[in-house]
Amino acid sequence: MPTVGFFSDPACHRHDMGDEHPESPARLDAIQDQLLSSGMEYVLRFFDAPQASRQQLERVHTPEYVESIFARAPSDGIEVLDEDTRMCPYSLTAALHAAGAGIDAVDRVINGEIHSAFCAVRPPGHHAERDKAMGFCLFNNIAIAAAHAREHHGLARVAVLDFDVHHGNGTEDFVAGREGYLLCSSFQSPLYPFTGTGDLPDNIINTPLEAGAGGDALRQVVEQQWLPALEKFQPQMLFISAGFDGHIEDHMAQLRFKEDDYFWVTEKLREYADKNCEGRIVSSLEGGYALSALGRSVVAHLKGLIGS
Repeated sequence: MPTVGFFSDPACHRHDMGDEHPESPARLDAIQDQLLSSGMEYVLRFFDAPQASRQQLERVHTPEYVESIFARAPSDGIEVLDEDTRMCPYSLTAALHAAGAGIDAVDRVINGEIHSAFCAVRPPGHHAERDKAMGFCLFNNIAIAAAHAREHHGLARVAVLDFDVHHGNGTEDFVAGREGYLLCSSFQSPLYPFTGTGDLPDNIINTPLEAGAGGDALRQVVEQQWLPALEKFQPQMLFISAGFDGHIEDHMAQLRFKEDDYFWVTEKLREYADKNCEGRIVSSLEGGYALSALGRSVVAHLKGLIGS
């Protein structure tokens, strides 16, 4: 059975943007509850995520932007970055651990200590652009992990797969036209952040879905567009922006995915990685705000990473 690492840190639980904010600490509680009830904790290896360094953040973000996030971190109260994105006194530390989780996961996967990894972290990351926080995101966790694989470990080609219900504009901002990277992304459109549908470079495969689309649409996208793109690109490692807000119970948007769909897409990506990437996958939590559905979907995702 493949060894799957589960990366998190208590600091990620202390990031709190207010009682009414959907990106809440309760998300990690819901995941933990479902891990316990499913028995998954017995088949995972658990790791405390370290903090990312400024140098590691600056592989993706501009030094000026990184400095601005450090400078704006409040000692008390709430710092409002935009209408969706806020910082409390614990947010900077949480964001550093969230980015550090992916980096540590990459190291352990490439060194052969584990086969693949899931990072249960917050704040999420895929909306964070090179010089801009937005959409609940401070640092782009999955892009930072992918860049670490490329620049620290010397991998020539890495691919990011994003099935969050919202377009990962921040990841696209980093990857577009950049040698050695491929991004395949499905998302509801039109929907926040209202990007991802214009002219694109060859290394961006965007597959927008209409409101009401279900798991059959996602499966068609994966089989007809993502897998052929991976076969052509031949990445040496896969990275997953694992957003579960496309679930039918999640009212953040209007897709109709279920746990079986998340298991299916994860299993397809694992099968590809097993054949072509030495099984190497690092996945990081993005969206998912219906708490029970989030926990169940993460368990399905983990089962897909483990396989039968």
